[in-house]
Amino acid sequence: MPELPDIELYLHALRPRVLGQSVLGVRIASPFLLRTVQPSVDELLGKRVLSLGRLGKRIVLGLEGELYVVIHLMIAGRFRWKPPGEKIPGRLGLAAFDFEDGTLLLTEASKKKRAALHLCRGERGLVEQDPGGIEPLQVDYPGFKAAVLERNHTVKRALTDPRILSGIGNAYSDEILHRARLSPLIWTTRMTEEQVERLHEATREVLSEWSARLIEQHGEAFPEKVTAFRPEMAAHGKYGEPCPRCGDPIQRIVFASRETNYCATCQTGGKLLADRALSRLLKGDWPRSIEALESLRRG
Repeated sequence: MPELPDIELYLHALRPRVLGQSVLGVRIASPFLLRTVQPSVDELLGKRVLSLGRLGKRIVLGLEGELYVVIHLMIAGRFRWKPPGEKIPGRLGLAAFDFEDGTLLLTEASKKKRAALHLCRGERGLVEQDPGGIEPLQVDYPGFKAAVLERNHTVKRALTDPRILSGIGNAYSDEILHRARLSPLIWTTRMTEEQVERLHEATREVLSEWSARLIEQHGEAFPEKVTAFRPEMAAHGKYGEPCPRCGDPIQRIVFASRETNYCATCQTGGKLLADRALSRLLKGDWPRSIEALESLRRG
């Protein structure tokens, strides 16, 4: 799922292409995409794009007449910038937004169509689309601490809950926790002041660094491949590979279709966190350390 740095990359690419441009046409290919009835799609036609912004993991186009287009890409939704009038791809295509200089295609590489398009009018309508999480790059430390400690969750859950923090998902939460040297399963109300401070600093560093890195890598080109797995990442998607800090293998916790990656040496004091799938396979006899796990594998 595109997260804060990925959304910022899209916004960087879209601003010179659509700001000030009028919407010439909106073509919707998937009946599951549009989630609102009013305002109607026809009301967008001829309206100029006055602003581009982010609302959590959503991209917001602000148009004349206080109209807002809110697009949530979910897991597999992506944007493509194509020549004017480009045909919507048959299998992946969801919608097309036509401008004078090009067409913005919305695609989704999944059989489960989860991407969503909401149209709303006025600031009040836009606020209704906001999950309510604080902006991690704008909030000060006291505000960050208050939000994270308000409810007792695992720190992984707190980072990825859009009602607590805005724009962070599975990928960058792994990177933040690795940078902060924190276990993903530590309970927020049990964190020390020093741990919360490390979390706040790591959150700001990771999101800022990755936003700048992605924009620098793409330059003025439109991003064709936005992915949660990047070779420069320290932990996310790196199961079995050496930790860039200590060299020990990155571990994982698998729950349903989601995988959390962490370094046991750097984040959990060498303790392995029980992987639900393997724990069932081993009938609860889960190794407690990296050495025990390696011995089990050799055996």
